[in-house]
Amino acid sequence: MLYFLSTLRAEGRCRKFDGPKSTAASPSPSLSIPACAPAGNPAKSAQIEWVYTGAAEFAMVRTIMALDDFLLEAEEKMSKTENVVVAEFAGVRTGKASAALVENVVVEVYGSQMRIRELAGITTPEPRTLNIQPWDANSLHSIEKAIQKANLGLTPSIHGKSIRIFFPELSQERRQEFVKIIRKMTEDGRVAIRHVRRDAMDALKKHGHDSGVTEDDVKHAEKELQKLTDEYTAKLDQHLAHKEKEIMTV
Repeated sequence: MLYFLSTLRAEGRCRKFDGPKSTAASPSPSLSIPACAPAGNPAKSAQIEWVYTGAAEFAMVRTIMALDDFLLEAEEKMSKTENVVVAEFAGVRTGKASAALVENVVVEVYGSQMRIRELAGITTPEPRTLNIQPWDANSLHSIEKAIQKANLGLTPSIHGKSIRIFFPELSQERRQEFVKIIRKMTEDGRVAIRHVRRDAMDALKKHGHDSGVTEDDVKHAEKELQKLTDEYTAKLDQHLAHKEKEIMTV
């Protein structure tokens, strides 16, 4: 029977299983094709490895693939954590006008709730001025009210058919307060990543006793999991350093 054995990993990484060796007493013909594009050459299309094997060997392969699945799931959760932290950073003032500060504010309009970015165009005509131009002038006051209720420390004012928000210069003390806020956001992200690592490690150890899984398989998976943890923790630190510089730049 023909079974699909390869699991392609994100960013061109994958785990290649060569399949069981054939013996004279129990022939098991196989056909292997490289499962990944060559390193450093993502332009080449990835290929898939197919192997003809028996049911017993396939059970072992499925278990090995399960270990890779745990790593893929962990990486996906870590990536989502990174995205959440970056989105939170976008909502922290830096002294300059930024659409990210208000675009997700929820507005009560048309009998439902909609985000400002769904109701208006948001521009920065000047470094410290934000202009919100509703596509429907009837939603003007609703948007103004929503920004006031959002407790963002912003003071919107209506000018004709648009809303303007002026961003005053931040004091040094205020900048330091914002730095503390983003550091807390970053630490929360690190904790979330460690929780993902812990859960994935528990799953790897649990399935380390499954039939067909060797101690080396588990150790290799644990090392890959630690690499992912270090990688995404470093990414959070990089985002933090960039945001701190942005906040402290006068």
